[in-house]
Amino acid sequence: SLSTGREVAQALEALGCRVSRIDAGRDLANVLSGRVRPDVAVNCLHGVWGEDGCVQGVLETLAIPYTHSGVLASALAMDKDKGKAVLAAAGVPVPGGGLFDRHEVARRHVIEPPYVVKPNAEGSSVGVYLVREGSRVRPGTPPAAGPFFEDPQPMFGVDVKDIAPGTPIVVDDAAAG
Repeated sequence: SLSTGREVAQALEALGCRVSRIDAGRDLANVLSGRVRPDVAVNCLHGVWGEDGCVQGVLETLAIPYTHSGVLASALAMDKDKGKAVLAAAGVPVPGGGLFDRHEVARRHVIEPPYVVKPNAEGSSVGVYLVREGSRVRPGTPPAAGPFFEDPQPMFGVDVKDIAPGTPIVVDDAAAG
């Protein structure tokens, strides 16, 4: 995020590092090949493009070392269905559920409540919708409909999974300061 990038840049400058701040757009390869050639890239991007392996691929193609996970790990972490399959194949317990067509999820409960619905390839907290135990309201029912049910862009599916028991923990920028 912009605030994360700003804070990291300030911390590095306070340590005496020379910092070039770049707002990473689709021209990132041209920017890094031209006016800026960093010794290392500190990736503070969130969500699609920054965490899904795309930026990491650009940096690897340009042979620029970077912070963050690599291309494959980033892509798997962003694609919840594929990431879950890899974890399950390695013997890591994963919640039940699966990848479903968003329109089907909007029409009916595809698994028994309680469950959580998320876009398959977005950040971990983007578009999250909880369906509580005993709920007769489907995720696609207004006003409960999340943004991914209204999005006119085609989507490959939504991740629907059982709610894992435990205490949710949230870390935000304000708490870290």
